[in-house]
Amino acid sequence: MRAKWARDVDWLLLGVTAALVLYGVVMLVSATRGTPEGAAFLRARLLHLVIGLVALIAAASIDYRRLAAWTPMLYAATLLLLASVLILGEARLGAQRWLLLGPLGGFQPSELAKLAIIVTLARHLDSFKTLPRLRSLVPFGTHVALPMLLILRQPDMGTALVLLGILAAMLYVAGARPRDLAAVAAAAAGALPLFWNFLHDYQRRRLAAFWDPTADPLGAGYALIQAKIAVGSGQLFGKGLFAGTQNLLRFIPEQHTDFIFTVVGEELGLFGATVLLILYLVWVWRALAIAAGARDRHGALIATGIATMVAFHVVVNVGMTIGLMPVTGIPLPLLSYGGSSLLTTLAGTGMLLGIWHRRTGL
Repeated sequence: MRAKWARDVDWLLLGVTAALVLYGVVMLVSATRGTPEGAAFLRARLLHLVIGLVALIAAASIDYRRLAAWTPMLYAATLLLLASVLILGEARLGAQRWLLLGPLGGFQPSELAKLAIIVTLARHLDSFKTLPRLRSLVPFGTHVALPMLLILRQPDMGTALVLLGILAAMLYVAGARPRDLAAVAAAAAGALPLFWNFLHDYQRRRLAAFWDPTADPLGAGYALIQAKIAVGSGQLFGKGLFAGTQNLLRFIPEQHTDFIFTVVGEELGLFGATVLLILYLVWVWRALAIAAGARDRHGALIATGIATMVAFHVVVNVGMTIGLMPVTGIPLPLLSYGGSSLLTTLAGTGMLLGIWHRRTGL
């Protein structure tokens, strides 16, 4: 019995997850060394990790098929939680995204909302065996649009974009016609000029800085310029662990959260960054393999959503750090400091392990 249980665990996914968590702890220590809060950040990270491991085990133990009956309540609870942030949430850095949890610090409901939307959307899609025409996509667009609007009100454009990516990937796997998805994408692109009017001033400055960071080198373009300097200065093998000058002298804002990849690039160089990206690539590959091998469409859709969530985060976070994408504030999964992000990713990993475990009909 024990041998059979061991065979039903995706040890590669579990091992890569552990490697990324360890990588993140080391980078957090480096990013916060020499600061008064360094020890507190590390203690909080370890506490978050314990909570995340409990979530991983719980998510792996729960049969995802039994969640189907609970998805309406889960969706409603997600909307209520996101709405409560707009009333009770704490504002930081110009955004109101956090609910205070005493000694545990701030909790960001929009992070867990990603996983909740994946689970509820998978059930919604699974109840429709075909998506034969463009208008058949409308209910699923509405499913994601409601939480997106609440998240945009915080404002948190990065997380809203993650939900869009998840929706597109899950619709494709569910059988939506590529031409219908292309039509929706074209309509969204055509509406971008109108969307500009709804952006906050700091969001407009970020987009302008993406095109030309030197136009505001001490303002909106500062983080992007310093991030590229830090990553470029690492060259092939980096300056050495705990030896980054851009990091040590605090030239990078939020270097322990959104810009933690700059610490990797500066101290470990192209080699260390490549190793990190290979770990993420293996993680996403295993998630997609689990989707392909799931026993049913429902499990495949959940696994696809989780794989997309992590892949989107990695591409956008690394892209913004090296100047290929605008700064959006999306964390790097399992590396960036933040309990809500860590909890969501580990819980998602647990769900993947559970889908793989039950692929043979257990």
